[in-house]
Amino acid sequence: MFATLQSLVDCIQLPKQNSRAECGCNSWWIGSRKLEQKEARLCQVTLSDELWSTKTTNLFLKGERMKTFLRYLCSSLLVGVLSAPLVSAQQEVRVWILNTFSDTSLAAWDQIIADFEAANPDIKIMLESRSTDAHKDAMRVAAGTDGFPDIFFNWAGLGLGGEMVNLGVSAPLDEAYASLGWSDRFLPAALAKTEYNGERHGVPYTNHGMVVYYRKDSFEQAGITEEPQTYDELIAANQKLLEVGITPFSFGGITNWHIMRLLDSLLETKCGAETHDALKAMTANWAEEPCATEAFVELKRWDTDGFLGEDYMGISPQDSNLLVYTGAAAMMLEGSWMVNAIADEGEDLANYGMFPFPTGTNRLYFFAEMLYLGANSPNQEAAIKFLDYISSPEVQQANLGNFGAVSIVRDMDYGADRRPLDQEWSEIFATLTEVYEPGDQAFPLAVNTESLRIQNGVLTGEIDPNEAAAMLQTFIDNFKAGN
Repeated sequence: MFATLQSLVDCIQLPKQNSRAECGCNSWWIGSRKLEQKEARLCQVTLSDELWSTKTTNLFLKGERMKTFLRYLCSSLLVGVLSAPLVSAQQEVRVWILNTFSDTSLAAWDQIIADFEAANPDIKIMLESRSTDAHKDAMRVAAGTDGFPDIFFNWAGLGLGGEMVNLGVSAPLDEAYASLGWSDRFLPAALAKTEYNGERHGVPYTNHGMVVYYRKDSFEQAGITEEPQTYDELIAANQKLLEVGITPFSFGGITNWHIMRLLDSLLETKCGAETHDALKAMTANWAEEPCATEAFVELKRWDTDGFLGEDYMGISPQDSNLLVYTGAAAMMLEGSWMVNAIADEGEDLANYGMFPFPTGTNRLYFFAEMLYLGANSPNQEAAIKFLDYISSPEVQQANLGNFGAVSIVRDMDYGADRRPLDQEWSEIFATLTEVYEPGDQAFPLAVNTESLRIQNGVLTGEIDPNEAAAMLQTFIDNFKAGN
């Protein structure tokens, strides 16, 4: 079908020697100019076989046959063109995701979109990716406006995905879960993170654990022969690395959430599982639990003892990773996506090992990521179709390892030829069945913001670590009183 009446007229008036029309899946031609998908729809007509010859999915007409075809089309459709709305453009479904700086992940997205669009030529997926903080900012700025996407990435939990639910910009998906069988598709750990206020929001995208990645050559240089199994052994490893001039851990302090990972792990170490969970749930009192103060004191120790290196508060997470790649630092507390990221940097995966942060609780540092449906999206049906596609067992099976070491879908066949680090991730998920969450997913947004402010103040020396927990509790008390 021609996109406009004028394009039909222009085509009819083409010189004979320049006459060519092609109706295909992705584009069509007028004369020698190719019109892209935004200008033209797939040409879907049924006329007498004598007017054209077909080759696969494309329609080719030349010379007088094309003129005959166009005049026939014009005469048969002109009344409809003039009396009815013009053929609508493709539905554009806007998708905002997080850029993990992994070429593998972004290439997988491109292929998934291309395959989906080939099977659904009436839908165009418009993908945008941003870094972590840029994505958070864009979401909050666009919330409630026409610029908000149809599908958006966010982290599960009260402070991130939950914020979008509370703002009313995430659409509940209970009907889709029931009609499309999603409740039986996903792993229980992934499915549990979709529940907000009695409704299901978001489709699981990834499940990520976070562990300590380390350079084997750095450990060897420092005389560290075994992975630390206890917190004391980790501190001893830090000190050995310092003795040979290697920064033990690399963090990017310019983004608050990166250092937050260390504080979360120290809280788990000092408080244990039950008290840590109660503190994050705001049912335990931070000022009255000695372990909370101990965690802030220990955080400051990591700074003063040099475990974090110099100037870490002024660099980004990406720059901090580079310190490990170059051998200036030995360890980083990162997620299961880092296997791809390390490989994409050209690093030798055989030189990297990993171990859970030795908190003593035998719980995995864990978080879930979701793809949410925009509440005011004008393209919800098309968006749900894409969500169903990208989370389907077939697509997940084809993309094992592209977004994380472990899929969010049940019964995947991981095969026997996996990379050793990917296989180790499967073993970690199978062994550590209990988890603890990052602060920015456990806390409401306002409380998390204050927690990060206090954390940074401790590290910069502006806040006494012995007073930090009590300061946070004061804020929590005021928050509860106002909510």
